[in-house]
Amino acid sequence: MEVLEERPITLAEAKEILEKKKEEKRYEIINALDYVRKFSSISIDDINKLKEELKTISKLSEDEIVKICDLLPKSKDELKAILYKNYNKFEDSELDKIIEIVKKLG
Repeated sequence: MEVLEERPITLAEAKEILEKKKEEKRYEIINALDYVRKFSSISIDDINKLKEELKTISKLSEDEIVKICDLLPKSKDELKAILYKNYNKFEDSELDKIIEIVKKLG
């Protein structure tokens, strides 16, 4: 198998990809699909809207956006756990905006 592209994706995006491949009935696909079905709680359309909104906050990296979309933090403490390495580079107003976006779309 050849890797064509490598980028972080959300659980909802992984679920969409795996749903298309479930006919292959490979062990890895079945297990991964079972996992994403359990932990992906938001539709792909809502995820795409959430990602677009979060991209307006320029300090967020693509990896951080994906983690926020997967975990949907509801408080600053939860957000701090996701942004642990870079938490200090954000101002309180930016953190509040992230939480507000997640609550609105998540």
